[in-house]
Amino acid sequence: MARYMEEHLDMPLRDALAIIQERIMNQTTYFGIKALKNPFDHWVYQELIYQNQPDVIIEIGNASGGAALSLAHLCDLLGRGKVIGIDVSHRAIPERVKNHERITFIEGDACQRFADVKKLIAEDDRVLVIEDSSHTYQNTLEVLRSYSALLKPGDYFIVEDGICHHGLAVGPAPGPYEAIEAFARENGGFEIDRSKESFLITWNPKGYLRRINAGAGQSG
Repeated sequence: MARYMEEHLDMPLRDALAIIQERIMNQTTYFGIKALKNPFDHWVYQELIYQNQPDVIIEIGNASGGAALSLAHLCDLLGRGKVIGIDVSHRAIPERVKNHERITFIEGDACQRFADVKKLIAEDDRVLVIEDSSHTYQNTLEVLRSYSALLKPGDYFIVEDGICHHGLAVGPAPGPYEAIEAFARENGGFEIDRSKESFLITWNPKGYLRRINAGAGQSG
């Protein structure tokens, strides 16, 4: 496997993506905790969080908790905000993450626990949603339909891993990419903001959705 950039400047992008994926899946950590995130995208997240300063960040799919901790640390730096993490199990998350004062973890299916999540959000809260759960087409679409109701104009809904079969031969097919397209077709209240993909390499193609109004299309 290629290791040194300057020796492989003519490598096809598809091959480079596979090398980055191997690094993400097997080595990437945040403060010593496994974090299955593309660092290009995560840098965009911090830019977006600083820009919008959400009151609530909802992360659906938490794995080992590294990403949730990084989001909480960004809230610490801003001096505002909280993180709600939702997953079917949080057994793999260390206690030091569970004990962070800005993080609330909820176990269960995200759509089934929607009412419980909504109770934690004030009517005037600005919300950022990051969807990173099973990546199946139907589940991703149902999460989009449910949680989009929490967003106000200018808020973002990030759907991760649209790269499945759109850059990497991994994951469900159809998957997040196709669910995003279906949601955008049925919901005129959102636009796909491809300016957030300006590093070129992203694990979230078409995955940055911005609420543009509260009235058009399906409200969630």
